Parts: sequence; C-alpha cells; structure tokens
Amino acid sequence: MTEQSGRPPEERLPAPVPASAPAPAERFSAPPSAHRNDLTPERAARIVRQSANARFVGFLAVTVVALFVIVYYFIELGMPALGVTPRLDQAAEDQQVTAVERGYDLYQANCAQCHGVDGEGGIGPKLNDQSKLFAHLNADYLRNILVVGGRYACGNADSIMPVWANTGNPPGPLNYMQINNLIAFLRAEKGTEYRVMNAELWEPVLDEAGNEVTFEGWVDPAYEPEPGATPYPDCWADSFATPAPSGAATPAPSGEVPGESLPPAGDVIKEAALNVAFVNAELTAPADVPFKIEFDNQDAGIPHNIEIKDGSGTSLFVGELVTGPIVTTYNVQALPAGDYTFVCTVHPNMTGTLKVGG
Repeated sequence: MTEQSGRPPEERLPAPVPASAPAPAERFSAPPSAHRNDLTPERAARIVRQSANARFVGFLAVTVVALFVIVYYFIELGMPALGVTPRLDQAAEDQQVTAVERGYDLYQANCAQCHGVDGEGGIGPKLNDQSKLFAHLNADYLRNILVVGGRYACGNADSIMPVWANTGNPPGPLNYMQINNLIAFLRAEKGTEYRVMNAELWEPVLDEAGNEVTFEGWVDPAYEPEPGATPYPDCWADSFATPAPSGAATPAPSGEVPGESLPPAGDVIKEAALNVAFVNAELTAPADVPFKIEFDNQDAGIPHNIEIKDGSGTSLFVGELVTGPIVTTYNVQALPAGDYTFVCTVHPNMTGTLKVGG
C-alpha cells in the first residue's frame, strides 16, 4: 500500500464496505410449477403414452436391424434354392467377365494378326484347337509364353513370338493385369456369350441393327480326348511330324498318300509363300498324270507346306512341312480333272485354287 503521509494512522486504513442485502432465492430457483410433486391423471396418462411410444420406437428399431442382418446374411451367403448367388461369388464372376472382355480387346489388338481373329492360326500357331487347350494351353504355360516369348515353346531363340510382359527381358508392352486379362480370354469357356466392348469408352459395340456384338470363348468344358489319342506335343511345330491328336487326319510324310506308290512326276508347277500368303493364288496342272510342285518358302523362320483338298474338304495330298527360307519339291499323284483347293496346313488362311486339266 502506498504510504499516505500527512494523515493520522486511523485514516490510512481501508474504507469499510457497507453490507449489502442478500439476493432473493427466486433468482436462483426454478418456478414453483417445476417443484410440483403431485401426479394428476392427465400427467400420468401423458407419461404412459410417452413410455409406450418409446417402447414402440425401440421395438421398431430392433426389428429393422434384425431384418437387415437376415437379408444381409443371405446376400452374403446366397440362397441356391431361389437362385441367389453369394455376393462375393457374384463379384468374382463379374470381374471374370470384365477380364475376358478386356482380354478380347487385347487379343484383337496384339495377337490376332499372327494367330487369327478366332484363333484359327496365321503366322503363329492355331490356338482354338480343343486338344491343345485341354492339355497344353493352361494358364501357367500361357503366362510363361507371354513373359519369356516364343523360345519357351520350342527352344527357338529366333522365334518371332516376342516378349509381351513388361517384366520380361527385354520388357514387353503389357502389364501384369493386361497379361491376366489376356489369359482369361484365352481360357474363356465356349457357350458363354461376352460383349465386345469399346476399349476407350468401355461401352458395348453395336452392329448396324443396334444390337450388341458378342463373342464366345474357345474352351469346351465338356471336351475329353478320345481314348488312345496322341497328346498335343509340347512344341507346336512337332504336331505336323507326329499323328494328329483327337483322331484327326495325319499328314503323310514327304508329301505322299499312305498306301500309294507314286510314279515319277512330270510337269513342274512353281509356287511360293511370302508374308504368310501364297504368291500365286491360282495354279494349273495336267489331269490324270503325276506332277511336281516346286515350293519356295520365303518366310524366314515360319513353317509352310501345300495341302490339296477336294470340294468336300477331303485331303488328297499333304506336303512336308518346311521352315523358310527353303525350296522343296513335292511329287503329287495324278488327279482327275476339276477344281481343287490348296492350303497351308499350319496357316489355314493361306489358300489358293488348283485347276487340274483346265
């Protein structure tokens, strides 16, 4: 306290504070109506109604939760009797369908130019053969082919089949998800329809009539090889040097027809293969006399041959498969006059017409 000089000590004490009246109790208390302790009939009825409403709301909430749990349970686990598929299984099926449809786009963009639009073969081997799909083209084999390249199939370091996976050496253009989608398409089952989707917009492709364009898988789930059938060889090129699987016709060695002895051929016809196509789409040969076909395979590293068929598709002559570049000569037995078709056994898209006696 600051010293106040010039004043007596009693005048230097703090000034006394006058007593104040206490605040009224009503200021800190609820109104008298809030302290009622009597229970009138109206108030009791209101309390009962409120309690009943609360119980009903609680019952309704419990019922809704119970129904939700039951419905969710059956959604998760499914109801086979009602045709309800478990949710996770349905999600897996939907993902598989999407994978197949994406794999179709990848196949058409990257593989069809060599293996054919429908897997019928071209520069590359045929892929839609059931015996090959059954015992050979499993998911692991396909993955190895896509990661390692064509040398995995036949040990040919000069194989034209490139590495497709970006984890390969050298890396390819497809990531692991695209590889999975491509394998899903190659292993898709026959009999199931899938939509052709626009790869950029991911919308169904429509035909001229406005209908969705569809495709089916190649794998026949009911296929079983015939008893005693020759398994599909590990190297696809060996399939033309061994009996064909599943009871198919066997190419005769050296261009001969089994059981026949060919007389010396006379006229020589020249044919060549270049860029997986026959150079001459039409050949002419004499009727009822043997003749020769000088075949020049100019496609390096690609096997070709000449197979002659009649109008019913029966094979009359199968030339030896040769890998280019190479020139070989086939001795063909005498054929009656008429029009025939010649193809490459490996690449059915290679076709031509042989006019005998024309």
